[in-house]
Amino acid sequence: MSKELIDAITEMREEDAVAITRKMMDGGADPLAVLDACREAMGIIGMRFESGESFIPELILAGEILAQISAVVKPRIQQGSEAKKLGKIVLGTVQGDIHDIAKDIVGFMLDINGFEVTDLGVDVPPAKFVEAVKQSGAKIVGLSGFLTLAFDPMKATVEAIKAAGLKDVKIMIGGGQIDESIRQYTGADAYGKDAMAAVALAKSWS
Repeated sequence: MSKELIDAITEMREEDAVAITRKMMDGGADPLAVLDACREAMGIIGMRFESGESFIPELILAGEILAQISAVVKPRIQQGSEAKKLGKIVLGTVQGDIHDIAKDIVGFMLDINGFEVTDLGVDVPPAKFVEAVKQSGAKIVGLSGFLTLAFDPMKATVEAIKAAGLKDVKIMIGGGQIDESIRQYTGADAYGKDAMAAVALAKSWS
């Protein structure tokens, strides 16, 4: 069924993807298996976008499909999760980048794992991150960026947060091209290769 779901998402068959998700949930499938399939599918779509095989409308549609799947899966996970929040996190795609699929998956996974997430959306300037951290009292910031052009805005955002005197705020970065060398370049505290890595980092900082 996971393969069927991946195919439905990557082929942009919206109704099929939701129907397969419901069938998996009703059949007792692990909700995290559904999310893993979503992550794999989004990875395929992301690679197609990078290579010029797919375009912004496909990314938007894929995001809409993911939102519908989330609406089916999320209540099932929350039934078995604790109500207590582990901490507050500010999340956003940095200035100049409009990709939100990976960010949305990370936000979703943080939410169901007990974090209070403030999602700033896409193309977020450094000052908006700083303002959100001050207003929410969040101790963790997640910067998302899919394209290489996101590296400099990530660096600028990390510098802005530190310049604002928010010294005890931990910053993680993630996205298509992110690795340890980029983490060092931006000055972030850590990078996560996927949503589960982001959750593990957030828990270790809480």
